[in-house]
Amino acid sequence: MYELKIVTRFAAAHQLRMVARKCENLHGHNWKIEVCVRGNDLDRGGVVMDFGVIKAHLRDIIQLLDHRFLNELEWFDEQRPPSSENIARFIAERLAERLGDGPVTVASVSAWESEDACATFFP
Repeated sequence: MYELKIVTRFAAAHQLRMVARKCENLHGHNWKIEVCVRGNDLDRGGVVMDFGVIKAHLRDIIQLLDHRFLNELEWFDEQRPPSSENIARFIAERLAERLGDGPVTVASVSAWESEDACATFFP
């Protein structure tokens, strides 16, 4: 089993309800996103998948979130507020759709909302 990791960043605002009072106010973060994909085999080039392909998929997904008010995005709602946990899930599910049923799968996505706090989703 091999695992590849890609790191990217985006900035966005959100508002969380029924958490800490401070988080109920409109505020933003500069999220750091770590995406790990897995594969059992290497291709003829000796790689699980070209990093450029993963980066391109991730760039398209991040564009949906970057510099947005996340509460206004259709995917986020009362049952799925735009928490770091759900941001990680959103990215993981979009990336899994793009990878399809091929030999490479999403292992995890971590959404860091600060230097010392992150949430990780394992599909």
